Amino acid sequence: MSLARPTRLLSHASRVLLTPRRDLAARDADESLPVVRIPRALQQRQEQRQGRRRSPLQPVLVRPGPLLVSARRPELNQPARLTLGRWECAPLASRGWKNRRARHDHFSIERAQREAPAQPNLACERTFADLGLERRMLSALKEAAPEVVRPTTVQSSTIPPLLRGRHILCAAETGSGKTLSYLLPLLQRLLGRPNPDSYRIPAPRGLVLVPSRELAEQVRAVARPLGSSLGLRVRDLGGGHGMSRISLQLSKQPPADVIVATPGALWKALRRQLISLEQLSFLVLDEADTLLDESFLEMVEYILEKSSIAEHPADLEDPFNPKAQLVLVGATFPQGVNQLLSKVASPDSVTTITSPKLHCIMPHVRQTFMRLKGAEKVTELVQILKHHDRACRTGPSGTVLVFCNTSSTVNWLGYILDDHKIQHLRLQGQMPASMRAGIFQGFQNGSRDILLCTDIASRGLDSTQVELVINYDFPLTLQDYIHRAGRVGRVGSEVPGTVISFVTHPWDVSLVQKIELAARRRRSLPGLASSVTVVAPASPPTPGHYHVLYRGCGETQVGWHGETYCLVGGYRAYGDAPVATPAKVEAEKPAPSRAPKRRRTLAESDKDLGCSSPKIRRLQHDGSRPTPQKLAG
Repeated sequence: MSLARPTRLLSHASRVLLTPRRDLAARDADESLPVVRIPRALQQRQEQRQGRRRSPLQPVLVRPGPLLVSARRPELNQPARLTLGRWECAPLASRGWKNRRARHDHFSIERAQREAPAQPNLACERTFADLGLERRMLSALKEAAPEVVRPTTVQSSTIPPLLRGRHILCAAETGSGKTLSYLLPLLQRLLGRPNPDSYRIPAPRGLVLVPSRELAEQVRAVARPLGSSLGLRVRDLGGGHGMSRISLQLSKQPPADVIVATPGALWKALRRQLISLEQLSFLVLDEADTLLDESFLEMVEYILEKSSIAEHPADLEDPFNPKAQLVLVGATFPQGVNQLLSKVASPDSVTTITSPKLHCIMPHVRQTFMRLKGAEKVTELVQILKHHDRACRTGPSGTVLVFCNTSSTVNWLGYILDDHKIQHLRLQGQMPASMRAGIFQGFQNGSRDILLCTDIASRGLDSTQVELVINYDFPLTLQDYIHRAGRVGRVGSEVPGTVISFVTHPWDVSLVQKIELAARRRRSLPGLASSVTVVAPASPPTPGHYHVLYRGCGETQVGWHGETYCLVGGYRAYGDAPVATPAKVEAEKPAPSRAPKRRRTLAESDKDLGCSSPKIRRLQHDGSRPTPQKLAG
């Protein structure tokens, strides 16, 4: 039976193939035949398919040793000992992810080291006393935070110039101990100054400005034990409860020496003259990259106008005319920070401090990227959370942060987790202040192991117990990715950190390719390296070519000579230069003056128009309709 089938197929094929030949034999030899041309691309594609079928599968050479990038396809792995050059072509695992056939593909950036780069070196003999802190400050630090033994790299670089009265622009990776780096010099400076006379309205001597109420509560929780040991009062000022709550917070006696406030609440208090910044000696902008965003920029500029910023360190020594020392702290900085500093401070008094790992992929955190369809993300998330729940039952493990881009996604995802009996907390910006209060503190205390949140929880909040960060919605910018990934692997964290990102849209793939390329080359992320530069001198520009910074409101600002600016979002008033490229600006030439237009005669108009019958033009000019009788006459 098995031998009969091939014979039948062979006979059928012979009949089909011989039929056209019989027809051709019956035709006349002079009759032209139709020509069918096969495209060359189709021929090459067919040859490639046949070549694949004939050639056996070649074994992939896997090099021994630890990997820097591990992909689903072993040929795209990169060993840890290999570093690609700046201009060397990199075989990206995410190169074809914009195609829908790449679904379910994944790759990971492995851990290159165990400890955080900012972790203090216990072998180093440098202590907080060597940085210039007084004994009272050292004893208060030991009482409030006994686990802090050695200063981190950022603290060792920031505290000495702050004690010398310098304005500081500190840009360091997340979780490097930036909060203590400005709190310790702030409190020590207030100890050496006499307490001013009682004012009609509260006049704090120290101000810390933060973008969210949760971060304000966290900074106050760190500063209050230090201040109580030194006899200084620390309070927070948050919005969301109305002006009556703000007035009640500011009317507490005795008044606070240090206030940790959000821009909205402080702006309202200043407008209603409920607080004064005349006695300010220290002003800190924590998470300055968020505070200088368009949503906060107008309020921050108003607060800086109401503050007396010292132009030089010598101005801080006058106790009868207090001036404020300015500190800007953040993990990333926008291009407009130089323009803001040039308005309020002298460039000679500003010290820029950056860490060597700024804007780089964290080498001690494992980061996994998964290419998924939008409908598959929920299933994958539930599986990851259930696996983490089983791991918690078998042994000690950390908590989980799930980031979404919108508040509606947080609520919708919470309903799905409720259906699967997964206990969690939610935190998003549209919640009332009464509901938001204490949610993150409860998460830190261990009331729940899972927190669904937006980017409101990605800025500055301490999360040493977080073990896993899941980007359910991939962040829209590289800055947001840095802040989200910075919730794990912080200084003092006892659990290893992991970041899992779901990649769905084509614009997500573009960001993932930039992250993978930076990791393979061991370089900083593109577009962020030039955000922190030397402050421009506050002098009028000299004639020449300048680079322009475009703001979202349509305002055009000309940079100083020698600086480099790039076009950032907003309206581009002139030219077709793409975003994030330098722009060359020249003085606009005046328009040439024109002579008044002379009214032409009817004969000149007929001559210019080449009219074959000027008599028709004259008749139309007179208002009469040309007819054959008139034309004949």
